[in-house]
Amino acid sequence: MFVDAAGSPVHYVERGAAAGPDAPTTVLLHGFPVDHRLMLTAFEGAFAARPGQRRLYLDLPGMGASPASGVASTDDVLAVVRAAIDALVPGPYTLVGESYGGYLARGLVAADPERVRGLGLLCPMIVPEHAARDVPEHRVLVRDEGLLREVGAAALDADDVGVVQTPETWRRTEVEVVPGLAVADDAAVARIASRYAGTFALEPEPYDGPTLFVLGRQDSSTGYRDAWHLLEHYPRATFAVLDRAGHNLQIEQPALFEALVGEWLDRVDEAAVTG
Repeated sequence: MFVDAAGSPVHYVERGAAAGPDAPTTVLLHGFPVDHRLMLTAFEGAFAARPGQRRLYLDLPGMGASPASGVASTDDVLAVVRAAIDALVPGPYTLVGESYGGYLARGLVAADPERVRGLGLLCPMIVPEHAARDVPEHRVLVRDEGLLREVGAAALDADDVGVVQTPETWRRTEVEVVPGLAVADDAAVARIASRYAGTFALEPEPYDGPTLFVLGRQDSSTGYRDAWHLLEHYPRATFAVLDRAGHNLQIEQPALFEALVGEWLDRVDEAAVTG
């Protein structure tokens, strides 16, 4: 499905639609430059016990099926995303952002904190400039010998994200990550990347909604150390750094990931009732 976001069509996938637009809604934003598939499989497991909640998985401009006409910066991306949410969600919503989507989510919360019921950040991008990030070196902790024989050392060595290389993590990466990379609009991605740092506000004051930071101890892309400096801006945050996990943490540590997301959603629901 598509929604008109101030003249820019945004593709999205909706789950829990039977609950209706007035049901508790979660908006999920993927990273750069993949698409909604990275989020869909991972989070639908966590929402399995919450069928009455509406989930909106957006494709960011220039990624997935969303075109990017007139989009030339992260500021433009945020403006389109905000317009899409305004068109799709009539009231408060819960927000999830992964990697670059986490950077956008922080901007959305800063712009309208009263509207966001809770904030989930999965391996969020904290520092836009790659060279300025405090990240560990890439390190493979698990490499399955059967997978090595199947796909070859060259393919495994070319994967500079995977920390756990097993048949299951490889299969999920091929299904959830690779297709989004393949369909991204290269010209749009290059335009956005040239103006990657946003000029919008981030954490101007503490956000008191239930929050979750879940980060990979071996994440060599966005890391975990930079996020620690934000913790006091989120007084109701759980901050979890998982060993045996890189930037695709949801694939490499699925049980812990689902448990943490489920507990966070419980806190969001509880806060909505108690105020």
